[in-house]
Amino acid sequence: MKLIIRACICAALFTAIMLPAQSVNTIDPALRSRIDRIAAQVLQQSGVPSASLAIVQHGKLVYTQAYGRARLQPPMPATPQMRYSIGSISKQFTAAAILLLQQQGKLSLDDPVGKYVPGLTGGDKVTIRQILSHTSGYQDYWPEDYVMTPMLKPVTAQYILDTWAKKPLDFPPGAQWQYSNTNYVIAGRIVEKVAGEPLFRFITTHIFRPLGMHSVWNSDQDALTHADPTAYYRHALGPLRPAPQEGRGWMFAAGELAMTAHDLALWDESLLSRSLLSPASYRQMFTEVKLNDGAGARYGLGVEVLDRDGHRSIEHSGEVSGFVSDNEVLIDDGAAVAVLTNQDAVSAASTIARLVAPLVAGYPLSPAEQQALDIYRGLQHGVIDRTLLSPNLDHYFTPQAIADFQSSLAPLGEPLTFRQTNTELRGGMTFRSFQIVYPSQRLTLTTYTYPDGKLEQYLIAPSN
Repeated sequence: MKLIIRACICAALFTAIMLPAQSVNTIDPALRSRIDRIAAQVLQQSGVPSASLAIVQHGKLVYTQAYGRARLQPPMPATPQMRYSIGSISKQFTAAAILLLQQQGKLSLDDPVGKYVPGLTGGDKVTIRQILSHTSGYQDYWPEDYVMTPMLKPVTAQYILDTWAKKPLDFPPGAQWQYSNTNYVIAGRIVEKVAGEPLFRFITTHIFRPLGMHSVWNSDQDALTHADPTAYYRHALGPLRPAPQEGRGWMFAAGELAMTAHDLALWDESLLSRSLLSPASYRQMFTEVKLNDGAGARYGLGVEVLDRDGHRSIEHSGEVSGFVSDNEVLIDDGAAVAVLTNQDAVSAASTIARLVAPLVAGYPLSPAEQQALDIYRGLQHGVIDRTLLSPNLDHYFTPQAIADFQSSLAPLGEPLTFRQTNTELRGGMTFRSFQIVYPSQRLTLTTYTYPDGKLEQYLIAPSN
């Protein structure tokens, strides 16, 4: 099926001209080179047509770049000025709208949803906090990673609620965490009823305009223009094809937004500086919700709350027809990475974000990581410092072994990332494992080290 375009070329060109400059480049050139290499190689390996990326470092937007082709025929290169649908990253804006209404004293997160949207199953028991944290029990109306035939026709939010939010709950409220787009349709309707205006207008007035996010587009109501990327999908390993456009209403509040990576990074800046909401609202948004049994859900309000190598990450991915996005905010490190791509059902956006984020945050290598990487680089050139080796490992590294290491590792070049993943004691030594990441493959390195620092093992194999 062909992508439905509802705007004329003239309107598209006018929109593109009216957007403010989206290109930023104040990042360290060496870091920029590594980021560009990661993005380009992930696109090459995955086959995704394009990516748009924005980097926040030390709390400020420092870099935007686009890679690949926004359109295959006729060919069009991707640029930072282009808008991509961000899918479920939209949910954090809906959650922020709820928090703003709570700040205004117009609702409470602990209110039952039935107070504002009557007739829903368990409406007197399920709270607003539970729908924002996916702990409500309402069944997801769109768990699939493709657009089903009924979704090509327009619907209303009320239709979605009548069809899915009036079914029996999948579990008692608060008993489990289960991702459900239905939750955010309810949340969007609550915003509209309490604010007395459409959701998109409310968040434009209270979020987008104050933050200078001028590119934001409601792709639930109007398809992206000819100045923006084409959405793509593929069947198995077949050719890329224009993705079908969801009918109006299906993405409401759960995935309706499109924007540039630049403007998504402006939102990330506000999360890092806590500049838009009250301190109490940010605490609620960023705090992992607990289930009834006390277990953590790894989710706050509209955002995942994760630990990335000991660093707190507030993040979310998103997918709608033909687009996948990922947004990672290392909330205590002043860093964020926003990546938008134009092919669905492929994880290139999250792969780029997760490889780039530690580099942007400037996580230093540990002494063990640095030593292991130095040895790795030496073996790529056919040399090893034998003063680091125990007698057994010194005998292991025969001329043939070193030649094999060099011939197999040298063509791979510099790893994208090199990180320790595990450590434990065994046999009077310290065992460590490391993951070595390249765009097309991952390697595992294992070492054993004696208390005196001598290495007893240094083995590399493909990761399972």
